[in-house]
Amino acid sequence: MFTARTVERISEVPAAAWDACAGADNPFVRHGFLRALEESGSATAETGWMPFHVVLEGAEGGIEGCAPMYAKSHSQGEYVFDQGWAHAFTEAGGRYYPKLQVAVPFSPVTGPRLLVRPDASQGARHALLEGLVSVAEQTGVSSLHVTFPTESECRQLSQVGFLARTGEQFHWVNRSYESFDAFLADLSARKRKSIRRERRAVTDSGIDIVRLQGDEIGPDDWDTMFRFYEDTGNRKWGHPYLTADFFPRLGAALGDQVILILARAGNTPIAGALHIAGPDTLFGRYWGCSEYQAFLHFELCYYQAIDYAIEHGLHSVEAGAQGPHKIQRGYLPVPTYSAHWIRHPQFRDAVAQALQQETRAVQLEIDAIRAQFSPFRQDDCRQD
Repeated sequence: MFTARTVERISEVPAAAWDACAGADNPFVRHGFLRALEESGSATAETGWMPFHVVLEGAEGGIEGCAPMYAKSHSQGEYVFDQGWAHAFTEAGGRYYPKLQVAVPFSPVTGPRLLVRPDASQGARHALLEGLVSVAEQTGVSSLHVTFPTESECRQLSQVGFLARTGEQFHWVNRSYESFDAFLADLSARKRKSIRRERRAVTDSGIDIVRLQGDEIGPDDWDTMFRFYEDTGNRKWGHPYLTADFFPRLGAALGDQVILILARAGNTPIAGALHIAGPDTLFGRYWGCSEYQAFLHFELCYYQAIDYAIEHGLHSVEAGAQGPHKIQRGYLPVPTYSAHWIRHPQFRDAVAQALQQETRAVQLEIDAIRAQFSPFRQDDCRQD
C-alpha cells in the first residue's frame, strides 16, 4: 500500500503536503523552517548535513508521511553526543561515518520526527518506520539516529529495533501565572530575591529592552542578530552553524512566530535573543552580545521569555540545551529522548549496555535535582 522514497531537497516536496504531515504544533519540522536551513546554505552536503528526506506515498500516490533526514559526515550540531561511539567504532576498525540522522539541524527541540497525516491510511506510521530502516539497510550506513523525538515516538522506534537513549533539559512551566511576580511568589525567598536583584541590575544599568515580532524585525535587526549569534558560535563551537542568510529567511517563513528581544545602550544594540513561539511553547533559540553586562543573558533568554509566556498564556518555555544554572531561575529538569539503529550486532550490544547505565544515571539526576535543588517553596507541591 505504501512506497517510501528519498529526496535531496525539501523543495521537491510541496509545502502544503509536507505541512499536512507535520501539523501546526511544532514550527521546527514545518516546511518553511527546514527550507530556510537548506536554501541559506546552513544544512547542506557542504556543511555535513546532506538532505536525505524520506517521503511516504500511499497507493494512489499522495504523500501520507515524511521524515526530515540527513546523511551526516560528522556529529556536530546534533546535541545528542555520539562522538564516543564513533571513536570506539573507528578504533575497532569500523567506519562510523556517514550515518543517517532524523532530526532538525542545530535545534535541540523535542517534537515529532515521524510526520504522518492525521487522516493517513491505516499502517502509515509503521510503514514510515520500516521505510527509515530500509533506507539505512540499503545505503549500508553504520547507524541511523532519531534525535529529540517525542516519548511516544521513541517507544515506537524501540519496538522496531532502535535503542532508546534518555537525555536532560531544563524547562519552565506556566502554572497559570497572571504575572511575573505571581511566578516569583512560588519560589523560595532566597531565589525570589536573587532574581529581583538580577533584573534590577539590568534596569539600573540604563539598558533598554526592546521586543520585536514578525514584520517589526527589519534587515538591520537581522544583521545585528547574526553578528551576535556569530560571536557566540565562534566562541562555543569554533564556527557558527547558521549563515547570515538563514535569519531573514526564518523571519519570512515563520512570521509572527519569531520574536527578537534586543538590549540597547542608547540607540546601539549590545545583545539579542531570538525566540520562536509555538501554539503552547516558547522556544529560546539563539543568543549573543557585543559587550558584557551582568545578568543580561539571564534577562533576555530566561526572564523575558517567561514574561512573554505569561503574557500570551503559553504553557512552557524551552530554553535549549545544557544549563544547570537555569534551575535557580525556575527551569526544572525534564527527560529528552533519542533512538538509535546500529547495524553491527556486537557494537549494538555494547551501546545497549552503556545506555542502560546512562539512562539510570540521568533519571537519578533528574529526581535528585527536583527533590533537593528545586527553587520552588518546599510547601509548594506543584513542582511540574
